[in-house]
Order: sequence, then C-alpha cells, then structure tokens
Amino acid sequence: MNVKVYGTLVVASLVLLVGQWLVAAVPLLRKWTIPEPVAGGIVAALIVFGLHSYAHVDVVFDTSLQAPLMLAFFATIGLNANIANLKHGGPVLVRFLALVVGLLVLQNVLGIALSLAFGVDPLFGLLGGSVSLAGGHGTGAAWGAVFTEHHGLQSATEAAIACATFGLIMGGILGGPVAQHLMKRLGARGDTSGTAVPQSAPDPYAFEEPKAEQPTTPGAFINTLTLIAISLAVGDALSELIAGTAFELPTFVCVLFVAVLLANGLAFAGRPVAEHAVALIGNVSLALFLAMALMTLRLWDLASLALPVFTILAAQTVLMVVYAIFVTFRVMGSNYDAVVLSAGHCGFGLGATPTAIANMQAVTARFGHSHLAFLVVPMVAAFFIDIANAIVIKLFLALPIFH
Repeated sequence: MNVKVYGTLVVASLVLLVGQWLVAAVPLLRKWTIPEPVAGGIVAALIVFGLHSYAHVDVVFDTSLQAPLMLAFFATIGLNANIANLKHGGPVLVRFLALVVGLLVLQNVLGIALSLAFGVDPLFGLLGGSVSLAGGHGTGAAWGAVFTEHHGLQSATEAAIACATFGLIMGGILGGPVAQHLMKRLGARGDTSGTAVPQSAPDPYAFEEPKAEQPTTPGAFINTLTLIAISLAVGDALSELIAGTAFELPTFVCVLFVAVLLANGLAFAGRPVAEHAVALIGNVSLALFLAMALMTLRLWDLASLALPVFTILAAQTVLMVVYAIFVTFRVMGSNYDAVVLSAGHCGFGLGATPTAIANMQAVTARFGHSHLAFLVVPMVAAFFIDIANAIVIKLFLALPIFH
C-alpha cells in the first residue's frame, strides 16, 4: 500500500492529534511527560507493524517532506541562536559538551566489551554504540556502509538502521520518566527554579511553549520562510562542497551553521529575525518531522536483531538512564535546569536532536521554563556532537582489535 505525499501529510497530522488525545486521556503518559508526537507516532508504528505481521500488508509512506521538515527545524534552531547568548551559556555549554563526549566513549566501550563477551565482531559493538545511538539513522547508515566496504561486516547498514530505530524510540520514551524521577528529588529540596537569561536574549519562551500562540504577521512569516529557504539552499550546497573532505559534515549541521550566520549578521545590521515566526515554523516542523519519523519506523527490523546486538542495546538503555541521573544531573548543578538537560540528553544520547527538544518541551510544559537548557542543548546536540562523535569513532577504529 503506497501512501502519496499528501496522504502522508494527512497521516502525520492525525498522528499529532492522536498523540494530543492520548496524553490528555492517559494519566500515565502525563505523569511520565511523554511527548505527544512520540505517543501518537508509536501507536501509528504499531498499527503499521500489525498490518505487516498479520495482514501481510506493507504500508509505504512517501517521506519526501521528512528531510525538508528536519532541515527547516534545524534552520530555526540556528536563527534562534546568537553569539551573545552563547557567550552567556559558554561555561555551561563546555561542561555539557564534556559530559556528552564522556557518554560517547562509554557507549562504545560498553558495546565493544559486550560484543567481545558474546564472541561477535566488535564492530557490532560500535554499531550498537555511539555510531547509531548518538549518531542516529544518517550516521549509522553511513558508517554501516563503511564497515561493510572496508571491514567486510555483512548487513552492517541494516543493523545500524535497526539500532538507530531502537534508540529513537527509547530516547523519546526515557526522557520523561528520568525527569519525573529527578523532579521528586528536587521537590524534597524545594529547588525547582531555572537559570535566568540575559535581557538581550531572544524570547526564551518561544521553543519552550510549542502550544502557545505566537503573535506574528504574514510579512514576518514570509521573511522567516525566506531565511529558512536560504539556509537550506546554502547549507545543502556547502554540504556537497565539503563532501569527501576531512571537513565533511551532515547537511543539517551545515544548514544550522548558515542559519546562525544569517541571524547574527541581521542582528548586527539592526534587522533581527522575527522570533515568534521562527518559533512557530520551528515547532510545526519539529512536530511533523517527529510524527513522520516515528510512524514510518520499520519495527519488524528490530525483530531481526540478533540476541547479542539486542542485549547491547538493552545495556545501552540502562547506561543512558544511569548516566543521566548520576552524572548529567549532578555535574550540571543538581537543579531544575539540570533536570531538563538530563531529559534532553536522553533524547539525543539515544535518539536525535528533535527527540531531545520534544523531551524538554514536554518537561517544561509541565514543570516550568528552563531557558538555559534550550540555549545549550540545541547547539550541542545539533552541531558539536556530530563532530565529537566522528572523532571518537575514528579513535576507536584505530584500536588493534579492529585490525
């Protein structure tokens, strides 16, 4: 059953509506602050899985809008960032980045150790580590091809995609429960306040309140859409230009970089971006992208994972929870900002940046704003982590066990 692009958009919209209804109707989902796109997306993925397994009907969605929506979201993240804010959050950003790199290393150490214990190729440990979890589907598929071509690991790409699928689901599910657990600690101490941001910062509520009405005008909307389109076009051209070089980066990182330059250039010229229009387009793009990403998951691919790889992924899930609670939370200050940062870390530590933002939105919608988290996480999760992950992976591949 082939669903064309407009039908796919209709289904994605219905997924979001179902997610809203589920979170409103099921107390457990509200208690664990599960993001609405995650709740609706998983239900859709289960329906597709049921059709595949029991009715022998494969539903194939036209996902041609998925990549542009993702890139548009990253463009809005870039347009919402300015140098003054990054200077304000600089020390926190560096500390959080160090935590992120620490998790990347631990994920690969755990994956390799368990693969050796099971007697399988340690490359599967990397696939079940930072390659597919922190890296996501794109990075996983890219390195899977490398493992097959240069290391002779068969079915590496398929395994990477399955691992990334597992991570995306768990990353969206775990953020809320981890935040709920940490909020119980803070409730006992009465410390639930966030960190202030400078008065020059963009509207700190923009991305934290996806359901809030964003006052904007058609002119501001069109101007913002133009900036997003420029970011996508130039970012895509830049990605193609540096492809195959030592500076190669994913397209979304290039788009984010171009958007940051645009926003800060306009601010310097006295023509700042329309913050509410940026937030409106960003939140809509994020919601639709997550809905499409989750409803098109091939859950039956998870069933094809061998026991050793599935065990590695289960262990990685435990590692993420333990790391978020006992390392991320404590190192980032053991306060409310640290709670939101920990929820976001679960999102992109196992899944992807959009999952991290959705996790944080679900937490702040329930417990209150955390401007610092929304300043730090997007830059680390969308930009620095890909560079750090590439370096970490290459360092691990230099180990004697891979030669």
